[in-house]
This record gives sequence, C-alpha cells and structure tokens, in this order.
Amino acid sequence: MILHEIETAGRDQMESLQLERLRRTVNSVYHSVPFYRNHFEQRNLHPEDLQSLEDIKMLPLTTKADLRAHYPFGMFAVKREEMVRVHASSGTSGKPTVVGYTRNDIDLWGDLVARAIAMAGGRPGSVLHNAYGYGLFTGGLGLHYGSEKLGMITVPVSGGNMDRQITLIEDFKPTVICGTPSYVLNLAETIEAQGKDPAALSLEVGIFGAEPWSDKMRETLEGILGIKACDIYGLSEVIGPGVAMECPEAQDGLHIAEDHFLAEVIDPDTLEPVPDGETGELVFTSLTKEAFPIIRYRTGDIASIRHGTCACGRTTVKMSRVKGRVDDMLIIRGVNVFPSEMEHHLLGLDELAPHYQLHVRKKGALDTVELHVEVSPEYFAGITGDIHHEKVHELTSKVQRLMKNGCLVSMDVKVRAPREIPRSEGKAIRIVDLREEAVLP
Repeated sequence: MILHEIETAGRDQMESLQLERLRRTVNSVYHSVPFYRNHFEQRNLHPEDLQSLEDIKMLPLTTKADLRAHYPFGMFAVKREEMVRVHASSGTSGKPTVVGYTRNDIDLWGDLVARAIAMAGGRPGSVLHNAYGYGLFTGGLGLHYGSEKLGMITVPVSGGNMDRQITLIEDFKPTVICGTPSYVLNLAETIEAQGKDPAALSLEVGIFGAEPWSDKMRETLEGILGIKACDIYGLSEVIGPGVAMECPEAQDGLHIAEDHFLAEVIDPDTLEPVPDGETGELVFTSLTKEAFPIIRYRTGDIASIRHGTCACGRTTVKMSRVKGRVDDMLIIRGVNVFPSEMEHHLLGLDELAPHYQLHVRKKGALDTVELHVEVSPEYFAGITGDIHHEKVHELTSKVQRLMKNGCLVSMDVKVRAPREIPRSEGKAIRIVDLREEAVLP
C-alpha cells in the first residue's frame, strides 16, 4: 500500500494548510475574475475577511448556470498566454461549461490522479488499460496523465471497438482497467459471449466512475471480472478525475484530496450546511488551481461526507459514493427516487441482466415512468425464447413488487429480451426523456 504523506496528516495540520490555500485562492479570484469580485462587493466582503474555514459560508455559491453565462472564458483567472489546455462538458442541456488549465494545473492534476491510481493498487511498471473516452471529456486524459505520472505502462485505447479492447487486454495483460462501470460491464459480457471467462484475465483492479453506480453493480463487476472495483470521483469544473478516490481496503467511501479541495454538503433547497454524515448536495472549492479556480461550486451530486480514520490508515475526509444527481431525481407519484436506488434492488434479481432504463413520458399534466428491464440470457433460455411467456408476466409482477417494497414507488414495468436495452460506449443512459414527444403535433 502506497500512502502519500499528506493523506495521514492530523486535522489541525490539514485545516491550517486548507485555510492558507483558501485565502490565496479567494485573493486570486477577487482580483482576477470579475464575476467573483462583483459578488464579493455585493456582500461587502474582502479577502482579508476570511479568518477561518468556517468563514467560507460567507462566500457565494457558484452554479453551472454561472459558468454557462460566462461562456467560454469569462471565469478564467489567468491570461490566455498562460493557458495550455481547455476541457468542456458535453453541453447536451445547453452551452458546455469550459474549464482551463495552466502548465502547473496539468502537473497538479497528473499528481492527483497518480495518487488515486496508487491508492487503488496501481504500481509503476504494470499495465493500465484506459477505456475512458479521450477528448474534451476529462476522464480519458485525466487517467492517462496520472497513469504516466505513476510510472505505469498506459494503454490509451479509449472506448468503442470491443474486439480490439479484448485483444489488447489478452495480449498486454493489464492489471488495472479504467472506464465507466456500465461500459466495462458491457465489455465483460462481450467476453463471456465469446465463450471466454473474464475472471481468467490478468485484471486485478477496476477504477470506475463518471456515472453513479450501486454496491450491487460493484458486486457484479467484481464477480464477473475477479477484480477489486474502486470508485473514482471528479468533475471538470473542479479539475477532473482525482478529486476523490476509494481505497480497496475499506470500499466504504472515497478519500477526498483535501490538500487541494475543500468539500461541503448543503441542503439543495435551503442551501444550508447539513451535519457530518447526512446526505445533501456536494459543494467543492478548489484550493490550488491557477487558470480556473472555483469557489463553492454546486456539483449537483448527492452524497455525504464524514471525518475519521480509515482502515487503510488515511485520515482524509471521506465522501460517500454518489447516490445520484439533483437533476436526475425522479418524482414518481409524489415519491423522490434516484435511478441508483432502483439499480441496487434490480441487480439483486438473478432473472435480470444488470441493464435497465427509465422512460419518462408526459400524460396530461403528470409525468409517468416506465421501467425497462432486461432478462438474463440464462433466464431467457428457460422461457423457450418467448418474451411473452407466462414466466415473463410473473417476473414483471415481481419487479413491480420489488420497486414498491424497496423504493416505495409503483410503476409500469416492461421486460425485454437479452441485449435489447442499448449499451453505451461511455456513460450509461439510464433516463430516456420522452416528454418532448407529447407536445409534438
């Protein structure tokens, strides 16, 4: 096990470092980013007013809408000549959020991801298979630079082309695989479909992220691939992957790189802090970024944080696995539910494959949700290939009861044949929003 010195720091030492870096960051944005300066002046605040970490509550919250309003470079704190790279979100729901990096930012990011990979079990000289997408999305290049910083042999395969992925894994014998959990599960199923055993591969560790995934999904991935599956967290607005990482010793939350990021959890409705261990919306402040420092960024991710020493020996604050996103929460007949909650229960059914979608439609003034699940190949073979078989009706009722008892929601369920639910080469598409169709002529 590799421990970075700062990961075992005492609380006083860590908070002293955080306050020093927070004050430096606030001073930077006050003098370099008009958006923040205007907000500080509206509150009659000056960087010198920040005397303790508790004072961060006086600072304004930053939202994705703020970043889009200043698209593309209005939130940068350095001159263009100091920049070496930009990344951006997909922009599927509006203008993308654009973030920038100086050379020091890129070096820092590589160091953070190297720490994360080492925490999961990556070692210099071993091979890392990187199936995250490369490009404006931060996942691919983030894991790539971190892997190289750690001294691993990095295979930049990206997504797509399953046959090539499998060949490279068989030939290069990586010990670490990185990607979205849904994509790597799809890869494992493809290996099985070829009559091979995924668990017989050289893989030992999976570093998965970029989408919420349940403990049941972890069990599925670990069982089919014979690996330790660890969660990595990050988002482009904060830096990219490497903000937090799960250790294989405990697998009960992710260690936040507190020396570079200050985490809060707030009630998304009242915007007030919630107590240690309670669930709310994650808020991050970057402490060491140069090009794109961000203050109290509302991530939209639902999780909790807690203090204490981990079984691995680290003392850094841990965040829970992301339960879902504020904007992914569905209200079904008055009950709030996240897709990841449904996943947890669905993956417990042997009759089902670990793939599902929620189709949302408009019916009058109300939203209706239809849950699409996929039968496992083994179960499908047992119903003689007829998806309308009586057993399917029994399974439909079973899933409906499971959702009612486990998630407290009633919904229509559609059982589909193996591989009928579309697979993704990146983030899984769990919610299919068909409400627009209802208003088309």
